Amino acid sequence: MASEKIRVGIIGAGRNTKSRHIPGLQAIEGVEIIGVCNRSRESSQRVADEFGISKIYDNWQNVIKDSDTDAIVIGTWPYLHCRATVAALMANKHVMCEARMAMNAREAHMMRLLARQKTHLTAQIVPSPMTLRVDNTIKRLIAEGYLGDVLAVEVRAGGSFLDSDSPLQWRQDLDFSGMNIMSMGIWYEALMRWVGEATRIVAMGKTFVKMRPDTDGIMRPVRIPEHIDIIGELACGAQLHMQVSAVTGLAGAPEALIFGSQGTVRFSGNSLFGGQREDNELQEIDIPSAEEGGWRVEEEFVNAIRGKETITHTDFETGVKYMEFTEAVTRSMASGAAVSLPLQM
Repeated sequence: MASEKIRVGIIGAGRNTKSRHIPGLQAIEGVEIIGVCNRSRESSQRVADEFGISKIYDNWQNVIKDSDTDAIVIGTWPYLHCRATVAALMANKHVMCEARMAMNAREAHMMRLLARQKTHLTAQIVPSPMTLRVDNTIKRLIAEGYLGDVLAVEVRAGGSFLDSDSPLQWRQDLDFSGMNIMSMGIWYEALMRWVGEATRIVAMGKTFVKMRPDTDGIMRPVRIPEHIDIIGELACGAQLHMQVSAVTGLAGAPEALIFGSQGTVRFSGNSLFGGQREDNELQEIDIPSAEEGGWRVEEEFVNAIRGKETITHTDFETGVKYMEFTEAVTRSMASGAAVSLPLQM
Protein backbone atom coordinates (compact mmCIF):
# COMPACT_ATOMS: atom_id res chain seq x y z
CA MET A 1 0.00 0.00 0.00
CA ALA A 2 2.98 2.29 -0.51
CA SER A 3 1.09 4.67 -2.77
CA GLU A 4 -2.54 3.65 -2.35
CA LYS A 5 -5.03 5.63 -0.32
CA ILE A 6 -5.50 4.32 3.23
CA ARG A 7 -9.12 4.39 4.32
CA VAL A 8 -9.67 4.45 8.07
CA GLY A 9 -12.67 3.61 10.22
CA ILE A 10 -12.91 4.92 13.78
CA ILE A 11 -14.39 2.90 16.66
CA GLY A 12 -14.77 5.14 19.69
CA ALA A 13 -14.13 8.86 19.45
CA GLY A 14 -13.16 10.02 22.91
CA ARG A 15 -10.87 12.84 23.90
CA ASN A 16 -7.60 11.34 22.64
CA THR A 17 -9.14 10.23 19.37
CA LYS A 18 -10.60 13.68 18.69
CA SER A 19 -7.56 15.65 19.84
CA ARG A 20 -4.84 13.40 18.42
CA HIS A 21 -5.78 10.55 16.11
CA ILE A 22 -8.38 12.09 13.83
CA PRO A 23 -6.50 15.37 13.20
CA GLY A 24 -3.21 13.49 12.92
CA LEU A 25 -4.51 11.05 10.35
CA GLN A 26 -6.36 13.69 8.36
CA ALA A 27 -3.12 15.68 8.08
CA ILE A 28 -1.35 12.82 6.27
CA GLU A 29 -1.50 12.78 2.50
CA GLY A 30 -3.35 9.81 1.07
CA VAL A 31 -5.24 9.00 4.28
CA GLU A 32 -9.01 9.34 4.51
CA ILE A 33 -11.19 8.75 7.54
CA ILE A 34 -14.33 7.41 5.95
CA GLY A 35 -16.50 6.63 8.96
CA VAL A 36 -16.93 6.74 12.73
CA CYS A 37 -18.88 4.84 15.37
CA ASN A 38 -19.10 6.34 18.83
CA ARG A 39 -21.22 5.24 21.81
CA SER A 40 -24.46 6.54 20.28
CA ARG A 41 -25.67 7.51 16.83
CA GLU A 42 -26.01 11.12 18.04
CA SER A 43 -22.44 11.34 19.32
CA SER A 44 -21.19 9.64 16.17
CA GLN A 45 -22.94 12.28 14.09
CA ARG A 46 -21.43 15.10 16.16
CA VAL A 47 -17.93 13.76 15.57
CA ALA A 48 -18.63 13.25 11.86
CA ASP A 49 -19.90 16.83 11.55
CA GLU A 50 -16.94 18.25 13.47
CA PHE A 51 -14.31 16.54 11.33
CA GLY A 52 -16.06 16.27 7.98
CA ILE A 53 -16.38 12.48 8.10
CA SER A 54 -18.91 11.20 5.58
CA LYS A 55 -20.22 8.05 7.24
CA ILE A 56 -21.45 6.93 10.66
CA TYR A 57 -22.21 3.40 11.83
CA ASP A 58 -24.79 2.00 14.22
CA ASN A 59 -22.38 -0.50 15.79
CA TRP A 60 -18.64 -1.10 15.90
CA GLN A 61 -18.80 -4.40 14.01
CA ASN A 62 -20.03 -2.56 10.92
CA VAL A 63 -16.92 -0.38 10.88
CA ILE A 64 -14.85 -3.52 10.47
CA LYS A 65 -17.25 -5.21 8.03
CA ASP A 66 -17.27 -2.18 5.74
CA SER A 67 -15.31 -3.15 2.63
CA ASP A 68 -14.24 0.48 2.27
CA THR A 69 -12.04 0.38 5.41
CA ASP A 70 -8.38 -0.69 5.24
CA ALA A 71 -7.43 0.26 8.80
CA ILE A 72 -9.27 0.53 12.10
CA VAL A 73 -8.56 2.95 14.95
CA ILE A 74 -9.95 1.69 18.25
CA GLY A 75 -10.44 4.60 20.63
CA THR A 76 -12.76 2.95 23.14
CA TRP A 77 -12.23 2.13 26.80
CA PRO A 78 -10.26 -1.11 27.40
CA TYR A 79 -13.34 -3.34 27.62
CA LEU A 80 -13.62 -3.44 23.81
CA HIS A 81 -9.95 -3.41 22.84
CA CYS A 82 -9.48 -7.16 22.52
CA ARG A 83 -12.76 -7.93 20.77
CA ALA A 84 -12.40 -5.11 18.26
CA THR A 85 -8.71 -5.79 17.61
CA VAL A 86 -9.26 -9.50 17.05
CA ALA A 87 -12.22 -8.83 14.76
CA ALA A 88 -10.27 -6.26 12.74
CA LEU A 89 -7.22 -8.48 12.31
CA MET A 90 -9.43 -11.43 11.36
CA ALA A 91 -10.96 -9.17 8.69
CA ASN A 92 -7.43 -8.33 7.46
CA LYS A 93 -7.58 -4.71 8.62
CA HIS A 94 -4.64 -2.83 10.12
CA VAL A 95 -5.19 -1.81 13.75
CA MET A 96 -4.25 1.11 15.96
CA CYS A 97 -5.59 0.43 19.46
CA GLU A 98 -5.75 2.98 22.23
CA ALA A 99 -3.77 2.44 25.42
CA ARG A 100 -4.33 0.59 27.74
CA MET A 101 -3.89 -2.52 25.61
CA ALA A 102 -6.54 -4.78 27.12
CA MET A 103 -8.52 -5.70 30.24
CA ASN A 104 -5.97 -8.26 31.40
CA ALA A 105 -2.97 -10.29 30.30
CA ARG A 106 -5.06 -13.10 28.76
CA GLU A 107 -6.70 -10.65 26.35
CA ALA A 108 -3.34 -9.08 25.52
CA HIS A 109 -1.93 -12.53 24.70
CA MET A 110 -4.88 -13.21 22.38
CA MET A 111 -4.26 -9.94 20.57
CA ARG A 112 -0.54 -10.62 20.21
CA LEU A 113 -1.09 -14.20 19.00
CA LEU A 114 -3.30 -13.04 16.16
CA ALA A 115 -0.98 -10.15 15.28
CA ARG A 116 1.90 -12.64 15.03
CA GLN A 117 -0.16 -14.71 12.62
CA LYS A 118 -1.12 -11.67 10.52
CA THR A 119 2.38 -10.47 9.75
CA HIS A 120 1.20 -8.58 6.66
CA LEU A 121 -0.86 -6.27 8.88
CA THR A 122 0.23 -3.38 11.08
CA ALA A 123 -0.78 -3.66 14.72
CA GLN A 124 -0.05 -0.76 17.08
CA ILE A 125 -0.90 0.23 20.64
CA VAL A 126 -1.02 3.97 21.32
CA PRO A 127 2.08 4.63 23.44
CA SER A 128 2.63 6.13 26.84
CA PRO A 129 3.21 9.79 25.90
CA MET A 130 4.62 11.48 29.02
CA THR A 131 8.31 10.80 28.47
CA LEU A 132 8.61 10.81 24.68
CA ARG A 133 10.68 14.02 24.68
CA VAL A 134 13.41 12.63 26.93
CA ASP A 135 13.46 8.87 26.29
CA ASN A 136 16.39 8.87 23.88
CA THR A 137 18.48 11.09 26.13
CA ILE A 138 17.88 8.90 29.18
CA LYS A 139 18.82 5.78 27.23
CA ARG A 140 21.99 7.46 25.95
CA LEU A 141 23.03 8.61 29.44
CA ILE A 142 22.60 5.10 30.80
CA ALA A 143 24.57 3.61 27.89
CA GLU A 144 27.39 6.15 28.34
CA GLY A 145 27.73 5.30 32.04
CA TYR A 146 26.47 8.63 33.39
CA LEU A 147 24.63 6.78 36.15
CA GLY A 148 27.11 3.97 36.65
CA ASP A 149 25.24 0.87 37.74
CA VAL A 150 21.48 1.41 37.91
CA LEU A 151 20.49 0.65 41.52
CA ALA A 152 16.98 1.97 42.15
CA VAL A 153 14.06 3.42 40.20
CA GLU A 154 11.38 5.55 41.82
CA VAL A 155 8.08 6.71 40.31
CA ARG A 156 5.54 8.91 42.03
CA ALA A 157 2.39 9.80 40.08
CA GLY A 158 -0.45 11.67 41.73
CA GLY A 159 -0.64 15.02 43.48
CA SER A 160 -4.38 15.46 43.89
CA PHE A 161 -6.66 15.23 46.91
CA LEU A 162 -9.24 12.47 47.11
CA ASP A 163 -12.47 13.37 45.34
CA SER A 164 -15.13 11.68 47.45
CA ASP A 165 -18.18 13.07 45.66
CA SER A 166 -17.63 12.48 41.94
CA PRO A 167 -19.61 9.76 40.13
CA LEU A 168 -18.08 6.50 38.99
CA GLN A 169 -16.01 7.03 35.85
CA TRP A 170 -14.60 4.42 33.50
CA ARG A 171 -11.14 4.31 35.08
CA GLN A 172 -12.78 3.27 38.35
CA ASP A 173 -15.12 0.74 36.74
CA LEU A 174 -13.71 -2.78 36.53
CA ASP A 175 -16.19 -3.66 33.78
CA PHE A 176 -14.77 -0.98 31.50
CA SER A 177 -11.15 -0.71 32.66
CA GLY A 178 -10.30 -4.25 33.68
CA MET A 179 -7.13 -4.60 35.75
CA ASN A 180 -5.75 -1.23 34.68
CA ILE A 181 -5.14 1.06 37.65
CA MET A 182 -4.96 4.82 37.11
CA SER A 183 -1.77 5.70 35.18
CA MET A 184 0.24 2.74 36.49
CA GLY A 185 0.52 0.85 33.19
CA ILE A 186 1.60 3.78 31.07
CA TRP A 187 4.27 4.77 33.60
CA TYR A 188 5.57 1.21 33.58
CA GLU A 189 5.68 1.27 29.77
CA ALA A 190 7.84 4.40 29.94
CA LEU A 191 10.18 2.81 32.49
CA MET A 192 10.65 -0.23 30.25
CA ARG A 193 12.10 2.04 27.57
CA TRP A 194 14.82 3.13 30.00
CA VAL A 195 15.69 0.18 32.22
CA GLY A 196 13.72 -2.85 30.99
CA GLU A 197 11.06 -4.93 32.62
CA ALA A 198 10.42 -6.23 36.13
CA THR A 199 11.02 -9.84 37.14
CA ARG A 200 9.12 -9.88 40.45
CA ILE A 201 6.72 -7.51 42.18
CA VAL A 202 4.68 -7.14 45.33
CA ALA A 203 1.86 -4.62 45.60
CA MET A 204 -0.57 -3.13 48.07
CA GLY A 205 -3.53 -0.95 47.07
CA LYS A 206 -6.46 0.69 48.76
CA THR A 207 -9.84 2.08 47.74
CA PHE A 208 -11.11 4.79 50.07
CA VAL A 209 -14.50 5.55 48.50
CA LYS A 210 -16.17 2.16 48.47
CA MET A 211 -19.23 3.08 46.37
CA ARG A 212 -19.97 5.75 43.78
CA PRO A 213 -23.08 6.52 41.70
CA ASP A 214 -23.00 5.48 38.06
CA THR A 215 -24.50 7.54 35.23
CA ASP A 216 -27.99 6.39 36.25
CA GLY A 217 -27.45 7.39 39.87
CA ILE A 218 -27.23 3.77 41.06
CA MET A 219 -24.59 3.21 43.74
CA ARG A 220 -21.96 0.73 42.63
CA PRO A 221 -18.87 -0.68 44.33
CA VAL A 222 -15.49 0.73 43.34
CA ARG A 223 -13.10 -2.16 42.75
CA ILE A 224 -10.06 -0.31 41.42
CA PRO A 225 -7.61 1.19 43.95
CA GLU A 226 -7.25 4.91 44.50
CA HIS A 227 -3.77 4.52 45.95
CA ILE A 228 -1.20 1.84 45.18
CA ASP A 229 2.40 1.06 46.11
CA ILE A 230 4.49 -1.42 44.13
CA ILE A 231 7.92 -2.78 45.00
CA GLY A 232 9.71 -4.72 42.30
CA GLU A 233 12.92 -6.31 41.13
CA LEU A 234 14.08 -5.29 37.67
CA ALA A 235 15.92 -7.49 35.22
CA CYS A 236 18.75 -4.94 35.15
CA GLY A 237 19.38 -5.58 38.87
CA ALA A 238 17.75 -2.44 40.23
CA GLN A 239 14.88 -2.20 42.70
CA LEU A 240 11.67 -0.45 41.69
CA HIS A 241 9.23 1.54 43.76
CA MET A 242 6.09 2.95 42.14
CA GLN A 243 3.41 4.94 43.91
CA VAL A 244 0.36 5.89 41.86
CA SER A 245 -2.32 7.75 43.73
CA ALA A 246 -5.48 9.82 43.62
CA VAL A 247 -5.10 10.90 47.26
CA THR A 248 -1.68 12.57 47.51
CA GLY A 249 -2.74 16.22 47.52
CA LEU A 250 0.04 18.82 47.13
CA ALA A 251 2.64 16.11 46.54
CA GLY A 252 3.85 17.97 43.47
CA ALA A 253 4.06 17.00 39.83
CA PRO A 254 4.51 13.35 38.86
CA GLU A 255 8.16 12.36 38.63
CA ALA A 256 10.47 9.46 37.92
CA LEU A 257 13.99 9.07 39.23
CA ILE A 258 16.77 6.67 38.34
CA PHE A 259 19.48 6.31 40.97
CA GLY A 260 22.85 4.88 39.98
CA SER A 261 26.21 4.24 41.61
CA GLN A 262 27.65 7.38 39.98
CA GLY A 263 24.69 9.61 39.16
CA THR A 264 20.98 10.39 39.35
CA VAL A 265 18.48 11.52 36.73
CA ARG A 266 15.02 12.90 37.44
CA PHE A 267 12.17 13.37 34.99
CA SER A 268 9.38 15.80 35.87
CA GLY A 269 7.28 18.35 34.02
CA ASN A 270 8.55 17.15 30.63
CA SER A 271 12.09 18.12 31.64
CA LEU A 272 15.12 16.08 32.63
CA PHE A 273 17.51 16.83 35.48
CA GLY A 274 20.71 15.08 36.43
CA GLY A 275 23.79 15.10 38.61
CA GLN A 276 26.79 12.96 39.42
CA ARG A 277 28.68 12.02 42.54
CA GLU A 278 30.76 15.22 42.64
CA ASP A 279 27.76 17.55 42.18
CA ASN A 280 25.80 19.24 44.97
CA GLU A 281 22.42 19.27 43.25
CA LEU A 282 20.60 18.23 40.10
CA GLN A 283 20.78 20.51 37.07
CA GLU A 284 18.55 20.53 34.02
CA ILE A 285 19.92 18.40 31.20
CA ASP A 286 19.74 19.74 27.67
CA ILE A 287 17.84 17.51 25.25
CA PRO A 288 19.68 17.66 21.90
CA SER A 289 17.32 18.31 19.00
CA ALA A 290 18.64 15.22 17.22
CA GLU A 291 17.37 12.92 19.98
CA GLU A 292 14.34 14.85 21.20
CA GLY A 293 11.26 12.72 20.73
CA GLY A 294 7.63 13.66 20.32
CA TRP A 295 4.18 12.49 19.35
CA ARG A 296 4.17 10.87 15.92
CA VAL A 297 1.79 7.96 16.53
CA GLU A 298 -0.42 8.46 13.49
CA GLU A 299 2.55 9.04 11.21
CA GLU A 300 4.24 5.86 12.44
CA PHE A 301 1.02 3.88 11.92
CA VAL A 302 0.61 5.05 8.34
CA ASN A 303 4.31 4.63 7.52
CA ALA A 304 4.22 1.08 8.86
CA ILE A 305 1.20 0.26 6.68
CA ARG A 306 3.10 1.67 3.72
CA GLY A 307 6.20 -0.38 4.54
CA LYS A 308 8.37 2.62 5.38
CA GLU A 309 9.07 1.79 9.05
CA THR A 310 8.20 -0.65 11.80
CA ILE A 311 6.12 0.06 14.88
CA THR A 312 8.17 1.06 17.91
CA HIS A 313 5.60 3.08 19.87
CA THR A 314 4.08 0.74 20.79
CA ASP A 315 4.20 -2.80 19.42
CA PHE A 316 2.07 -5.65 20.77
CA GLU A 317 5.09 -7.32 22.37
CA THR A 318 5.57 -4.31 24.63
CA GLY A 319 1.85 -4.09 25.28
CA VAL A 320 1.79 -7.68 26.53
CA LYS A 321 4.64 -6.92 28.94
CA TYR A 322 2.86 -3.99 30.55
CA MET A 323 -0.41 -5.92 30.72
CA GLU A 324 1.39 -8.81 32.44
CA PHE A 325 2.79 -6.28 34.92
CA THR A 326 -0.70 -4.86 35.41
CA GLU A 327 -2.14 -8.30 36.13
CA ALA A 328 0.78 -9.20 38.40
CA VAL A 329 -0.02 -6.13 40.50
CA THR A 330 -3.66 -7.21 40.77
CA ARG A 331 -2.68 -10.77 41.71
CA SER A 332 -0.25 -9.53 44.35
CA MET A 333 -2.81 -7.19 45.89
CA ALA A 334 -5.28 -10.06 46.15
CA SER A 335 -2.86 -12.63 47.57
CA GLY A 336 -0.42 -10.48 49.54
CA ALA A 337 2.40 -12.43 47.91
CA ALA A 338 5.12 -11.58 45.43
CA VAL A 339 4.40 -12.43 41.79
CA SER A 340 7.08 -13.35 39.26
CA LEU A 341 7.24 -12.06 35.68
CA PRO A 342 6.70 -13.03 32.94
CA LEU A 343 3.43 -14.54 34.07
CA GLN A 344 2.68 -18.21 33.74
CA MET A 345 -0.50 -18.11 31.63
